[in-house]
Amino acid sequence: MKKILVGTSILLAIVSFIALPIDTSAKNIKEFEAEVSKYTKELEERKSKIATNEEEIKKIKNQISTIETNIRKTEEEIATLQREIEECEEEINRKSEESKSIISYYQIADGENSYLEYAFGANDITDMIYRLSIVEQLTEYNDNLMKELEELIKKNQAKQKELTEKENQLKELKEELEEKQSHLELDNANIKAGMPSIEEQLKSAKEQLNYAKKLGCGDSEDINACIYRISQRNKSSSGGAGGVSVPSTNGFYRPMEHGYITQSYSGCGTYIRWKGVCSGHIGVDLSSSNKSIAIYPIASGVVTAKYYDPAGALVIKIKHNYNGQYIYSTYAHLRSWSVNVGQFVTHTTQIGQMGSTGNSTGPHLHMEITICDWKSEFGGCTWESYAKSASRNPANYVALPSGWSNR
Repeated sequence: MKKILVGTSILLAIVSFIALPIDTSAKNIKEFEAEVSKYTKELEERKSKIATNEEEIKKIKNQISTIETNIRKTEEEIATLQREIEECEEEINRKSEESKSIISYYQIADGENSYLEYAFGANDITDMIYRLSIVEQLTEYNDNLMKELEELIKKNQAKQKELTEKENQLKELKEELEEKQSHLELDNANIKAGMPSIEEQLKSAKEQLNYAKKLGCGDSEDINACIYRISQRNKSSSGGAGGVSVPSTNGFYRPMEHGYITQSYSGCGTYIRWKGVCSGHIGVDLSSSNKSIAIYPIASGVVTAKYYDPAGALVIKIKHNYNGQYIYSTYAHLRSWSVNVGQFVTHTTQIGQMGSTGNSTGPHLHMEITICDWKSEFGGCTWESYAKSASRNPANYVALPSGWSNR
């Protein structure tokens, strides 16, 4: 595995200790039922909150859609008013020029009466009165029309201003609604992000509850005491062979359904600093007749790392809370993985398949158990301390006979 030094300190140790524990301590049926009830309620509350948020988001989207329609209508009204204003201005200019032409046509030089020439050109008095009347009517008509057009322009401009203010208000309301929608969507995303963990914990609690009931444990009987009692009873009734598939010692399970040991644990005999390796074997190697058998965690925990080491071995690490203390289990040489870092897993969660990746002579699982870890954040080890003093014999936690056919 990769030789990377990870610094340690009292602060990191404290942070590691107060990190969210995954409880694998023994419980009884009543406690499992309480856990199932707790996680079921929490899951229902989250689903209800998501549904409430989604209903509110739906309403907001409808409001935004209506606002966008009103904004488009307002913009169209503003554009229509602007065209009317421009048309009115053009008409005013045209009528103004027309009035000038009328006056210019009938005007005489040297400041004389502007209609005198036209009047004197009349055939009779009636014709003269008629001609004067026409000129006055034309000029008055144009003057009145221009005043009406100017009033219309003022009204349109006022309406434009009113509509522009309305448009701005609609846009501000739309922004407020979009921000509210964004907050609700973020809230739902955060709720959903935490749901897989709750679902997994609920699943684990149900599995352990069903398992304890299936074994016939008493409501207040410690699950490990129950398992031990039934194992002893089965051994007595079957001449020494336990007839029930139960967790191995201390509530831990074997990492595969059936298998055998190919190399036992010997610990780190001598640490060769310049090579960064131990002369001994700090884990245990397990294999099976099925060379791609499914691999499972030895107990509930959180996946803290998955990576390929420098030799190409595919590795997964899981952090467990064992009787108030953290331990780490490592699974190496996998052919594939099916979990992600940060994922909560139980002993029934398949994490991958046995393989022969990296420095391996054949398909097998190299499994380590340590009290700290060099790869995980706040793991509390350097690679050297991990190899020299942190490893523990997996057989002290997991029952590993020469061969087995259940977990």
